[in-house]
Amino acid sequence: MYIDNIKEIENLINNYIEGIFYGNTLILVTCFSENAFVHGDLNTCEYSKSVNEYIETVKVRKSPNDLRETLKMSIIGIDILGKIAMVKLHVPMLGFNYYDYLSLFKINDEWKIVNKIFTHVDND
Repeated sequence: MYIDNIKEIENLINNYIEGIFYGNTLILVTCFSENAFVHGDLNTCEYSKSVNEYIETVKVRKSPNDLRETLKMSIIGIDILGKIAMVKLHVPMLGFNYYDYLSLFKINDEWKIVNKIFTHVDND
């Protein structure tokens, strides 16, 4: 069961990374629960959007791939307890050094992101 959950979560996160790196909102939207929220600290400015607002932002911006960035995003850790999970990612892109914490919940036997929080950390 644990191995199956890890594989399912890794697949979800790979789709999430593909969605944000390539700007593929058709894949990205499948990663989230319809009621998910995204909150973050963007250069000391608070960022808070519904998942639909977030997806629209990804849709209209130039993707890291369009800007010829190298894909350097990676999973730092996955913690699973029953039907909940927490995933920490390093997401360097668009001139930022992001860290994402994704809260996941297994809904109808499918892992979904129900909340995303993120911050930028200087490379000093």
